[in-house]
Amino acid sequence: MSTPDDRRYTEQHEWALVQGGDVQGRAGTATVVRVGITDHAQDALGDIVYVQLPEVGAEVAPGNPIGEVESTKSVSDVYAPVAGVVAAVNEALADAPETINADPYGAGWLVEITVAGAEEDPTAGLLDAAAYQALVDVA
Repeated sequence: MSTPDDRRYTEQHEWALVQGGDVQGRAGTATVVRVGITDHAQDALGDIVYVQLPEVGAEVAPGNPIGEVESTKSVSDVYAPVAGVVAAVNEALADAPETINADPYGAGWLVEITVAGAEEDPTAGLLDAAAYQALVDVA
């Protein structure tokens, strides 16, 4: 299973990727973080048949559930890796949730979260690829 080096990971098997460039808003500079579930997570879930995502504009906090991924095996919560406001959801997953199985790090992304006032990388406190790979290798 792959673990790309260009993003950070949670112990709950979400990935977070800072999108290029900051966005300017009413509150000043903000950073956009794209979120999805890892290859390990989609493999453990099996065939994904349904995805429930938050509404655009919803405030999220790290470690709190922001949605669910349902597979033929189970239903699993998806947790926010960073604090912020949901800026976008991957609408394509409503009709093609299996995209997560086929491309968890690309077209299978779930949400984008705007992190306001982020002076540093908002994902810096998360696991890097090597630490995440060590976590799943133990499991």
